[in-house]
Amino acid sequence: MRGPHNLWRLIRTGATFERAGAMKLALEAMEVPPRLRLLARVLGWPFRFLGYRGDPALPPVTRALTALGPAYIKFGQVLSTRPDVVGVELSDQLKVLQDKLPPFDLVTAKATVAAELGHPVEHLFSEFSESVAAASIAQVHRARVSSSGEEVAVKVLRPGIERAFRRDIDAFYFAAGLIETLSPASRRLRPTDVIAHFESVVMGELDLRLESAAASEFAVNTAKDNGFAVPTPLWHLSSRRVMTLGWAEGIPLGDVAAIRAAGHDCQALGARVLQLFLSHALRDGFFHADMHQGNLKVAANGDLIAYDFGIMGQIDTYTRRVYAEILMGFIRRDYVRVAEVHFEAGYVPRDRDINEFARALRAVGEPIAGMDANQISMAHLLSYLFEVTERFGMQTRTELILLQRTMVVVEGVARSLDPHINIWDVARPVVEDYIRSNIGPQALIRDLIKTAQVLGRFGPKLPQIAEALLVRGATVPEEQRPSRRRPWAIAALSLAAFAAGLVVASLF
Repeated sequence: MRGPHNLWRLIRTGATFERAGAMKLALEAMEVPPRLRLLARVLGWPFRFLGYRGDPALPPVTRALTALGPAYIKFGQVLSTRPDVVGVELSDQLKVLQDKLPPFDLVTAKATVAAELGHPVEHLFSEFSESVAAASIAQVHRARVSSSGEEVAVKVLRPGIERAFRRDIDAFYFAAGLIETLSPASRRLRPTDVIAHFESVVMGELDLRLESAAASEFAVNTAKDNGFAVPTPLWHLSSRRVMTLGWAEGIPLGDVAAIRAAGHDCQALGARVLQLFLSHALRDGFFHADMHQGNLKVAANGDLIAYDFGIMGQIDTYTRRVYAEILMGFIRRDYVRVAEVHFEAGYVPRDRDINEFARALRAVGEPIAGMDANQISMAHLLSYLFEVTERFGMQTRTELILLQRTMVVVEGVARSLDPHINIWDVARPVVEDYIRSNIGPQALIRDLIKTAQVLGRFGPKLPQIAEALLVRGATVPEEQRPSRRRPWAIAALSLAAFAAGLVVASLF
């Protein structure tokens, strides 16, 4: 229920941050303006005794987020990949949230597996370990299948996780509504739509059957990608709250020291992470949308292994082309073209000045071009980009939220491996290859062929449609018909001509 009772949840959120000693640290790390920092502290301090206690052994911000629940943990996971935004110290603290949260007990995990799969764990698996990784939504156990001897990872949802997420999302909806009411200017960012999108993503993550399907599709799409591997699901050992995948052996991508000690090239790995993500997003339109260090490993042969497919992103062909042209414009520093693409796609209202918008984009892109990542303050850059979008009336594109968020995470992962990585130089070959294949004469021919194929499916119905249009035109009273044109007759004749054209095209 999205009622005022959620105000209590928001108060407890601020109180928990105060009680854990995290409020000041979080506000300073995010470079929140001094006035807002003061307001948050004044409003939070009197209620600190209402905050959740959390685990005193954890660092303050991590302690507050884990005490507040899974939705807040998800937010912390994203920030853990961005030392340039929250600082190196806080980023390192938040990495605990990726896969090192306190696990639930083995007895509960086994009971869940037995209830979901219909057989005792001992019957299905010859080995079943304690939790080897625990995250916000589920934990993973290492096991061995009794029938085949295959080593697998068994993922089990946390007990009561569905109810906990619904409670948090309910509070987020209330906060979004409150923001839209108190700040009409924020409505262009569509906070309620953003929360709705987040809800749909999370609810999909809570059904492991969907994750199994995503893993299967992703494995097929990426089968020919060099240096990349995806474990495949075992369908007969998976259900709504349990998923079984082939075991992925490797060094966690967050352990940079171990990766270097094993002789792997961290610079090459950083570039590969970014290029693979762009390739999946642009080439396939289906990408891993939770690519933080906790969901990636490096195999002994140097391959990247991805797992945890609870959040996958999907974008249509048109959006991919728009995204590629925007990226290419920034890479080539052609800000006029970037502005034109925004206008052509309808991202910016047409009553705005395109040249002014191009100059504003130049101020966003130039600080990045030709610079090492460690020279760029991404927090300042994002802050300025927000100002630009507000000034030109751009609305939040909910279909791009997941893509944009993942790009932020992936860039953070790449930067953790290579602090000097230049995202534009690394992205350029992937984007250029996509543009060569998908924007131009070849792409136009493919589009026309696809259009003819779709329309061709209506071929058997074209005579009836033409006849219906002619009959409809004939039944219109003479005085109501246009004096110079017969639109229904023209439409019918055009349709017939088009049908004839399809027949000719099919002969070739």
